[in-house]
Amino acid sequence: MNTAQHPATPEPVDAVQAVLAEAGVLARRLREVLAQLAEGPLPLDELIRRTAVTRRTVEDLIATAGPDVEASGETYRLTPEARDRYRQRFALDELRPAAPTGAEQLARMREFVESGPVPTAALDHVTATPETALRRAEWLRDTYDLRGAQVLCLGDHDLTSLALSIVVPSASVTVVDVDERILEHIDSVSAEHGFAVRTMHADLRFGVPPVLESSADLVFTDPPYTPEGIGLFATRAAECLAGPNSRLLIAYGYSPRTPALGHKVQQELLRLGMVFEAILPRFHRYFGAQAIGSASDLYVCQPTAHTRKLALRQAPGIYTHGPQSVEALEASAPAEFLDAIGERVGGPVTSLRDPGWPRPIRQQQGAPVFDLRADPGPWLLRMLLACNAERAGFVVPNNHPDITNERAQRAISELVAAKYRLRFHRSSPDSKHAILVADLVDTPTVAHHLLTRAHGKVGNVWREALIACSEADLTKREARERVAGLAPNAADLELRLIDLPRHRIADLLRAATR
Repeated sequence: MNTAQHPATPEPVDAVQAVLAEAGVLARRLREVLAQLAEGPLPLDELIRRTAVTRRTVEDLIATAGPDVEASGETYRLTPEARDRYRQRFALDELRPAAPTGAEQLARMREFVESGPVPTAALDHVTATPETALRRAEWLRDTYDLRGAQVLCLGDHDLTSLALSIVVPSASVTVVDVDERILEHIDSVSAEHGFAVRTMHADLRFGVPPVLESSADLVFTDPPYTPEGIGLFATRAAECLAGPNSRLLIAYGYSPRTPALGHKVQQELLRLGMVFEAILPRFHRYFGAQAIGSASDLYVCQPTAHTRKLALRQAPGIYTHGPQSVEALEASAPAEFLDAIGERVGGPVTSLRDPGWPRPIRQQQGAPVFDLRADPGPWLLRMLLACNAERAGFVVPNNHPDITNERAQRAISELVAAKYRLRFHRSSPDSKHAILVADLVDTPTVAHHLLTRAHGKVGNVWREALIACSEADLTKREARERVAGLAPNAADLELRLIDLPRHRIADLLRAATR
């Protein structure tokens, strides 16, 4: 017999495994059906009632299991021969109610929160309680199949990623945040406790790291509570959702006195083609946010076939207060302001360019000058990575964290020293602003290659840099092996330098100079 023409019929348990794999994080509900069938005979209507799974889905699953499910009258159960096999293959015993959060877990979470950075006014964040972070983690564990799932936190000042790692140590979590301090804190805690949390830097106004597009089974976010903020974070989440079985989880609250604001926010989600699968009222509690009762709801959103197409770019103003708010967007600079900048940069300046650090900025006629007056802190470094002009100017607030004192200036100067020589002009062109001038250092070192090719995959750029800079004739294989031996974090070799948290950029550049 020609087996190519008559392929072997898969075993029922393998066919069920394929169905669960296709369901992704929603497979937990199918596993609950199997767990009920393993416990004993049940009528179909009771099986549906207990699991809240649709009749058609239950019937399809029973049909897929075929001879492994026996029917007696109107009841169904797994056969005695198949029961243990299904329990082991699909970890059905894990579906039994988990023990509630204990005092030890809560104490650890409180320690993580208390040892972390405090919120900054520029980012307009109110911190959730440790109990809330753990409640989120438990709800994710009890609602979705997290085995092999990719969970993405868009912003994580509440440390939900660490809470999930406490509750489900095997969970694979990625955190994207604009706050370098949060990323460093999460990395430090994860390294100490062996958590599988990966961190990346991004300002969502400019995009997400490309490696995250269409990658996440679950996206959780507690964004700024404005229509613009919700719209932007939901848009970025939509770009990251892996498919129709992925889910977006949003923390959002509004005062009952202002239902029109809640309507505007919900319209932003509907505009993206999202379906409200559930809204859990007063799920989250906060230190502050008394205008909304120190609480917010959990929105569970299901994408539709149109969601990805509707994920449009959002406006940059997204916060309710501070320099990043909608009301704080500044007008273009006056002529005398530009003239004063030109004196420092060494050439005429006709306009200020908007920041666009996710995109590589090539050499152009004259020195480009970038408007970072609204920089909450991280933009300056990212612009220095993105820009490859021979000379560039950057206008920042006079109290920018990278220039406020000699120590801060020395830190950023040393970080980019292999690429740019920096000059700082405080209180210029006026008392509220400062100008940083960067002059390209054209020295062919490995660190120089990495810094001037910040949008390339780190592993590939580092390998080519070793080949170009080494006195020995290295092959690609030899260079790749040397990079693997030097890299402080192997996972970072698959990312772009511009997407790494600041502290890991510093670690990587130090390793590259060995």
